[in-house]
Amino acid sequence: MSRQTGVRALVINALVAALYIVLAVVPGVFNLASGAIQFRVSEGLNHLVAFNRKYLLGVVVGCVAYNAIFSPMGWVDVVFGGGQTLIALSVAAWVAPHLTKLWQKLTLTTGLMTVTMVLVAIEIVWTGKLNWATTFWPTYGSLMLSELVIMVITAPIMAALDRILHFNRVIE
Repeated sequence: MSRQTGVRALVINALVAALYIVLAVVPGVFNLASGAIQFRVSEGLNHLVAFNRKYLLGVVVGCVAYNAIFSPMGWVDVVFGGGQTLIALSVAAWVAPHLTKLWQKLTLTTGLMTVTMVLVAIEIVWTGKLNWATTFWPTYGSLMLSELVIMVITAPIMAALDRILHFNRVIE
């Protein structure tokens, strides 16, 4: 990778991180970006890793920065929420190149982001000092459902944007 390509990837990832924050702030105004129900439109940016693993840095930094600045759970959310994003997208970045169809890659990111919400459920139940027996599964269920909804809605949007913007070429 040339120096110019590396700088380009860094700048694009900085823009992705900034876009993640902006897209998360809007639902945050309505208390829909944190807690047991999360409708962060910015989660759709997780699909960028399906197009090119080089987007992983920008999405993770955006998530961590949003959680550090705006989350009511503060640094605990940085660790759990940022960790959840890092784990899911790292697996996606590793597996996606072995898939041939875009729908398979988008399904992969959707599934991984949805299932790994278990970390955020643990965070919410733990920090809220809630009863594990009665609150963990409903919390995890609502988080999974809200993540699944956002990821399913944004998958065709990201596919359409890719036909115009060519995500893989942009970051190379």
